[in-house]
Amino acid sequence: MKKEYTIFLSKEKLGTTRLENADAPMGVVFGEISFTKMNIGYDFIKEYCKSNGIELASDYPEDKLISTRTIEQLTVKDDSGIEIKGIGNQISGMDSEGFEITLEGIPYPFFEEEFPNHVKEYNEMFKEK
Repeated sequence: MKKEYTIFLSKEKLGTTRLENADAPMGVVFGEISFTKMNIGYDFIKEYCKSNGIELASDYPEDKLISTRTIEQLTVKDDSGIEIKGIGNQISGMDSEGFEITLEGIPYPFFEEEFPNHVKEYNEMFKEK
């Protein structure tokens, strides 16, 4: 069973994720967001970024599709309250298909300790059959 991580925005719980995907050599994890409130989506994310001077990587209002640059007030913590720190984070997605969070540049050995399953999956790709 994969761990569940809590996502906070300005210390308020935004939702949860399982960080079910990774690029292990790059120290990157990402996963679907389950928001705590139904009204969180494109409009909420865009307004938050606009109000806080956060650059958008892409924005397609007609499709309600958005991708942010790093949001400093966005944090992800494990079930014991330890923050998963990297060099950047993003939220991307669209109202009709959902959103995901990406954390990049998580340093080793912390990455390997926190996400051994992702490291194992990566290493398995190179084993001879």
